[in-house]
Amino acid sequence: MTECAVILAGGQASRMGGGDKGRLMLGDQSLIERVIARITPQVDAVVLNANGDPSRFDDLGLPVVADSVGDFPGPLAGILAGMDWAAEQGHEWLISVAADTPSFPRNLVERLSQYNTPVVLAATPDPERGRIPQPTFGRWQVALRHELRAALNDGVRKIRQWTQAQGETLVIFAEDDFFNINTPEDLAWAEQNLK
Repeated sequence: MTECAVILAGGQASRMGGGDKGRLMLGDQSLIERVIARITPQVDAVVLNANGDPSRFDDLGLPVVADSVGDFPGPLAGILAGMDWAAEQGHEWLISVAADTPSFPRNLVERLSQYNTPVVLAATPDPERGRIPQPTFGRWQVALRHELRAALNDGVRKIRQWTQAQGETLVIFAEDDFFNINTPEDLAWAEQNLK
């Protein structure tokens, strides 16, 4: 394997009492612990992207990288931070996953790696539009980090704006593979339905 993974810690759980959303408990594990357990067998190494004091994640035993682009420009900056770390470690590919989506496929990396395009994103089926991209779940060629840094410095913030320019490939997964936790209702649903 030449893949490593970056977990995008994302923002605060503002609608759920504050703090890091990935630290919300689902059963006896936090969301981020579930994500770590799910992605680790699929890759060679895992890094966490989070801004602020990295020591708050010391218990997870992962390296933590902050955005290198100012003003918190969103998930693309986290992907860039992961790419830079991956390049330093000698990895050719980066897999990105979100810390608030604990039930992504256990064969995510295998499926995304079947395509040899520079950017491969997960997507779910939609009867009207065909596909709904899940752009925080993807496989990124680490060599693209210089182009991504330039795009971020030029003001690009939307993932698909950049990935479409790179000739992205979308890979269809099941509709409920990427259920993410944004509200107390989402967490309650997950408690009942995610094993």
